[in-house]
Amino acid sequence: MDEKLKALAEKITAERLEYMINFSKGYVEGADAVMDLHGKSSIIATVRPGKKYTKVDVGSSGKYMVVNDTGEIFGIKAYGVIHRGHRYGTLDTINNWHWGGYDAQRRV
Repeated sequence: MDEKLKALAEKITAERLEYMINFSKGYVEGADAVMDLHGKSSIIATVRPGKKYTKVDVGSSGKYMVVNDTGEIFGIKAYGVIHRGHRYGTLDTINNWHWGGYDAQRRV
């Protein structure tokens, strides 16, 4: 599961950077300028393992929680509190979602 969590964090970071580059067109050019404008902390995803859930943070904010037993991905209500109404597939289906915006969106 560690490799799948790492792949999710890398995918979130890459798609978040791509989203911010497109969002910032006309203001700045290039990934380095976007990171300087928005700050690396708003783009880079990190994984924080826990006993029952693994937290996936973007910058210093909580974003998603993964159920360790099943690999299901959920949004959060508050830091450390899972939101079962916001389900984003599993670690096996991360390619079916776009992770760059405010919330993950299902790809069509």
